[in-house]
Amino acid sequence: MNESTVKIDLLFETSWEVCNKIGGIYTVLSTKAKTLQKLYKDKTIFVGPDVWSDENPSPYFVESRTLLKEWKAQAQLPEGVTVRVGRWDIPGKPIVVLVKFDAMYAVKDEFYGRMWNLYGVDSLHAYGDYDEACAFSHAAGLVIESICRYQGIEGKNVIAHFDEWTTGMGLLYIKDVLPQVATMFTTHATSIGRSICGNNKPLYDYLKGYNGDQMAAELNMQSKHSLEKAAAHNADCFTTVSEITAVECEQLLDLRPQVVTPNGFEQNFVPAKTKFAEARQAAREKLLNVAHSLTGVKLPEDTFVIATSGRCEYRNKGIDMFLDSMTKLSDFNPKRKVLAYVMVPAWVKEPRADLAKAVNAKRKCRLDDAVISHNLHNMDCDPILSRIHGIGFANDKNSRVTVIYVPCYLNGNDGIFNMSYYDLVIGMDATVFPSYYEPWGYTPLESVAFGVPTITTSLSGFGQWILSAFSNDFEDCGVNVIARGDYNYDSVSHSIAQALYNLASRDEMAAARISKAAMATASAAAWSNFIVYYNEAFNVAMDRAQKRNA
Repeated sequence: MNESTVKIDLLFETSWEVCNKIGGIYTVLSTKAKTLQKLYKDKTIFVGPDVWSDENPSPYFVESRTLLKEWKAQAQLPEGVTVRVGRWDIPGKPIVVLVKFDAMYAVKDEFYGRMWNLYGVDSLHAYGDYDEACAFSHAAGLVIESICRYQGIEGKNVIAHFDEWTTGMGLLYIKDVLPQVATMFTTHATSIGRSICGNNKPLYDYLKGYNGDQMAAELNMQSKHSLEKAAAHNADCFTTVSEITAVECEQLLDLRPQVVTPNGFEQNFVPAKTKFAEARQAAREKLLNVAHSLTGVKLPEDTFVIATSGRCEYRNKGIDMFLDSMTKLSDFNPKRKVLAYVMVPAWVKEPRADLAKAVNAKRKCRLDDAVISHNLHNMDCDPILSRIHGIGFANDKNSRVTVIYVPCYLNGNDGIFNMSYYDLVIGMDATVFPSYYEPWGYTPLESVAFGVPTITTSLSGFGQWILSAFSNDFEDCGVNVIARGDYNYDSVSHSIAQALYNLASRDEMAAARISKAAMATASAAAWSNFIVYYNEAFNVAMDRAQKRNA
């Protein structure tokens, strides 16, 4: 079958982040949806957790009384497992089934026993979010089974795609009860690889010496690792998002993914050309105003505004390196003032009342602890805030570099900025994502989509893709990929500072060329270009399922 003409009658995709914005997988699914809808109009059904209530509804889900109405009326699901059907309020507006899964806890021991007997999944050492993830994915599997049996799938091409270890039980359930359905499993980061890095162990120089099962026992990760490994080995097609993670999977999961499916981006998240300048100006005004309101210092209009963002993983995401790079940049004494934002959600308590008041005030004065925008539950032990205090960023009129920590989700309702992350990133002059562990790296791709040049590392999947497709130069692609390893921390942070110093020294014409190159790079990473890899994976999965059922 030709990769460009995959015939699919029904495509399910299950993830904890369907209509549930937590991290990068939400971006993967929500930006891919429009392209999937173009290829398989309403034959794609996303399945996600119903973790919402009337008091706290999902802002991304629009319920429908008519979609899948006939199935829902007769769906024979276990008592206590309920569904809501609607559309995901994103480009493409795909069909979504949200599943209430609490009733599955009552049968988890029996279910875990069956998964042990069938696939060797070790749930004995489970803790934390393991039970919740398995209850959801078990319920998701029941929903997929119910829809398939209702619609009839004999002779049809049906694929059930599961993302991350959190959905592994759903895949294994489908493999058990519906062997005629082709299954796909995507790991966006191996649980044990992330744990190795999060425990400050060197991953890359010693990768070939690691045994995944042994490390899982050492790091108390047996259950998650066991489930992820079983899902990978039992899927009809196992995929991951980058070559660097494929190598990791081969070593730690004892299986190389059949297909690498890099993550694309959907351009309609970016304002039209006619509105771009206005959106950028509004973002810059907000970013400068918040800094003025917090520090009492009015920064000049030509201030070089930079940011880092992403998941709150202090070492893995390179937040430590970003802060140290800001110290080095200050030592370089840049000609333009620099405003650096750390936009990383943490254990946020509330927006600072004094800052919220100052943002709207005409007269500004310096506030206490002028380095953070929101109060935290753990102000005394948050690693980012502690490092900012430890370095001693003054954020006064003499500072060449002002650093501000924004520890909340920028969803447009945070109480200080009240603008979304995308509405703010367009106002940046540069972004920095010096990740140590980054299977793909959506944040730098999002940045270049808005024409903002970015710095990332060779340890990110996105960085590796840049190195394979472009010259490693801002002028060529809007990206600078810095070679990072296990033991060159200081030289990398110095290189970041040097690159930022050089960027801030460019004139407006050079900055415009770089911004244009960045946007061209984002266009090359559009889903319309990357969906071919999914088509390849669909073919692999269906071929294997067809051979099994012949």
